[in-house]
Amino acid sequence: MADARGELGLRGEKLAERFLRARGMSVIARRYNTPAGEIDLIMKDGGTIVFVEVKTRRDDRMSDPEHAVNADKRRKLTRCARGFVNERKLHDWPFRFDIVSVILPAGGEPCVKHIPEAFMPQRW
Repeated sequence: MADARGELGLRGEKLAERFLRARGMSVIARRYNTPAGEIDLIMKDGGTIVFVEVKTRRDDRMSDPEHAVNADKRRKLTRCARGFVNERKLHDWPFRFDIVSVILPAGGEPCVKHIPEAFMPQRW
C-alpha cells in the first residue's frame, strides 16, 4: 500500500512540475529534504522563489486534495523553506507558498489545479 501511495505521489509531482514549467517556472529543487520535513518542489517564478506542496489523490470524493495542507503541514513547510533560504543565503528574495492539487482517476484524464499564494506563514 505504501509503495502504491508513493508511486501515486511521484506521478503527481511530475505532472505538477510539468504543469508549472509550462507556465514559465523553472525548477530549483525537487523533494528538498530537511530535518523538519520535505518540500515537494522549489520553483522560480520570475524573481520569486516558490515553495510548492503537491497533493495527489485518485479522486476528490471526500475533499479536495489541497485541504490536506492543514496548519501543522503549513508550519512544517515554513520551517523547511526557512532552512532552504538560510542554506542558500536567499534572504532578500521574495517567496510564496503554492499548492498544486492533482487528481489521477483510474482510466481518466489527470486534473491539475494550481493555487498560487495558497498561504503565507504567520511567522517567518
